[in-house]
Order: sequence, then structure tokens, then C-alpha cells
Amino acid sequence: MHRGRRGVRSPVAVAAAAVVAAAAGLAAGLLLASGALRPAVPAEGSADVGFARDMQVHHAQAVEMALLVRERTDDPELAQVALDILLTQQQQQGQMYGWLAVWGLPQASTAPPMAWAAGHAHAGTGDGTMAGMATEEQMAQLRAADGTEAERLFLELMIEHHRGGVAMAEAALDRAVRPEVRRLAQAVVDSQTAEIGVLQDLLAAVGG
Repeated sequence: MHRGRRGVRSPVAVAAAAVVAAAAGLAAGLLLASGALRPAVPAEGSADVGFARDMQVHHAQAVEMALLVRERTDDPELAQVALDILLTQQQQQGQMYGWLAVWGLPQASTAPPMAWAAGHAHAGTGDGTMAGMATEEQMAQLRAADGTEAERLFLELMIEHHRGGVAMAEAALDRAVRPEVRRLAQAVVDSQTAEIGVLQDLLAAVGG
């Protein structure tokens, strides 16, 4: 899939765009979460709060994976898909950070990951971890890979990561009550379901 880097943004440009996306998401999150007509601040342990915390962590790994593959691919199409993923997910991270700030709740919790979705099919792995998350070993393999091998690893990992993200968002749709949380969860389901198809096509192109 090495077709030249024409049209691929420089790392500096990508970093600047990522900062703008995160800042825009934070501003949107602060605005939406502080609306006068919103429901009461969600309780600690609620699906709204748990989703905002856990999906930030889930998104952070996707952003790292996208940055890694952009440094290792010469395929403009894959580089663009990775850029779309990292900008979208950083913007959403900013929104969720903003919600928790407005609600006066900490960004992290001592509760196990996905405790808020206990009993929901496919939202977690059953051992307190989030569905779709790559292991440390898999992330190390991606960091060490280059060229077509890096592309293949990224695509395989991101497809599973997106499937896990969709499952987490579906759990939030089942249990969350805040309208802004439900809107973002639906956006995750819609965008990541569509991206899975694109990623599968790219994986087939590299023989995966």
C-alpha cells in the first residue's frame, strides 16, 4: 500500500490540528454540560459518568494507534483515515472531559473500568477491561513495526478497537440519561460502524 505521501500532512500540522480538535471538543462539552435545561448532574457510578471516563481512555489508545500508523505508512488513503480517526476522537475526548469538569466530578475513578455497564453484553471482556482495547504487547508490536506490517497490524487492531467502542456506546445508549451523552454515544456507533467497513477494505488490500 505504499503509493507515496502526496497530500499527507506533516507531523507538526497533524499535532496542531489535534490540539484544535481537542480544544473544540472541550468547549463544546463545557457548553452542553452546563445548559440550564439539562437534567440534574449525574451521580457517581452512573452510566453517563462511567461512559465519559472510560471512553476517554478508549479513545486515547485509538489516537495513539492512528498517530503511529501515520508515521509508518506511505499510503495516502490510510493516512487520511488515520487522521480522521484521531481528530474525531480527540474532539470527542475534549467533550467528555468538559462534561466531567462542569459536573464537578474527577476525570478518573477508583471503580473498575466498565463497572457502569455491568451485565451488558459485549461492552467489556468480563475481567474489568474495555472491549476492543489492544494489549500492551500488541501496542509494542505496532510501535516496532513499519511499512506494510505496521499497516496490517494497525488495521487489525483498529477494527477490533472500533467494535469494542461501538459496544461501549451501545451500552451507554441503553443506560445513560443525559441527552449530550446519548448524542455522542450515537455518533460513536454511527461513525465507527461506517469506519469498520473502510478499515476492512484497506486490510483486504494489504492481504489481511
